[in-house]
Amino acid sequence: MKLCVAGAGAIGGYLAVRLAAVCESVSVVIRGTNLQAVRSRGLKLINADGSEQVARLTATDRMAELGHQDVVILGMKAHQVAPAIPELTALIGPETLVVTAQNGIPWWYFFRHGGPHEGRRIEAVDPGGVISENLPVDRTIGCIAYPAAELQAPGVIRVIEGNRFPLGELDGADTDRVRMLAQHFRDAGFKTPILSDIRSEIWLKLWGNVSFNPISALTHATLEDICRFPQTRQLTAAMMREAQAVGERLGVRFKVDLEARIAGAEAVGPHKTSMLLDVEAGRVLELDALVRSVIELGRVTDTPTPTIDHVYVLAALLAKTLAQHHGRLKISTH
Repeated sequence: MKLCVAGAGAIGGYLAVRLAAVCESVSVVIRGTNLQAVRSRGLKLINADGSEQVARLTATDRMAELGHQDVVILGMKAHQVAPAIPELTALIGPETLVVTAQNGIPWWYFFRHGGPHEGRRIEAVDPGGVISENLPVDRTIGCIAYPAAELQAPGVIRVIEGNRFPLGELDGADTDRVRMLAQHFRDAGFKTPILSDIRSEIWLKLWGNVSFNPISALTHATLEDICRFPQTRQLTAAMMREAQAVGERLGVRFKVDLEARIAGAEAVGPHKTSMLLDVEAGRVLELDALVRSVIELGRVTDTPTPTIDHVYVLAALLAKTLAQHHGRLKISTH
C-alpha cells in the first residue's frame, strides 16, 4: 500500500513513523528544516515510554513528485487544507482514500450525513467550497486524533501521551476499506476502533476544544488552571452548554456528563492546549475549525451561542494582532 502523510508535523509524523513499519511505502510532505532533517537522518519518534523509532521515509515538499497514492492522510491543521488543495490533487487517483485527521468540525460534516442539511457546506472550514469540490467525499474517511505530541527538534517528534486514533465512514457504514485501514493502524500499535457515529465522537473532543483552547490562548493558563479558577470553570461550562445545545440540534449524542468532561480535563494537569502553544510560537490559531464553525452551526440550527461568540471575538482579535506584528506571546519566568 502506498500511503502519504500530507503535513507530517507532530501528529502526522507520529502516524507516519508507526505506519512505515507496516506499510510497503510511506511518504511524508514536509517543509524547511524538517525536510532537510528527515532526508538526512530519517524521522525520529520518541515514544511516551522513552523508546525510540527512526523511519527512513520518502520526504518532499512537492506533492506532485509522489504521484497517486492508495491512502492520503491529511495531517495538517484544518486552516491549511484549502490552500494546499492545488497540490493535494496530484496525490489523489481514482481509488485513493483520503483520511482527515484535523481538529474541530470537518469540512465534510454534512456530506453523507443523511439529515435535513445533507450536502451543506460550512464556510468556516471550507471557504468557497474549495475543499469539497476537489476532494472525493465518497472516498473520505474521518479520523480523530486523541494523542498529544510535539515537534521537539527538526525531524524529531516526542509523544507526550496517547495512541488512540478512531476511524469512521462518514455515513457510519462498516466497510471493507475502513476495516482494512483500521487494521493497518492497529498493526502499527494504535488503538483504532471503527465508529458507527463519528460525528458524536468529533463533538466529544470538540466540546473541550471550543472552550479550553481559546480561553487558554487568552489567559495563558493550563487546563488545570482553567478548571480550578472558579470564574473560568464557569465560563468553560457556559461555552460547553451552548456547544452541546448546537450538537443536540444536529442529532449528536453526548455520552459524557458535562461536569465529568471538565473534571477529565482538570485531571490532565498543567497541560498547555494546542492553541496556547500556537500563541507562544506565533503560529496561526485554529479558531475557524474549533470555534467559528460551532458559531456557524448555531446559526444553521437557530441556536444562540452568546458566550462562544464573545470569547471568539476576543481570541480572533488576539490572532489578528499577532499576525499583524508577526509576533508571539509567552510568559517568561525569572
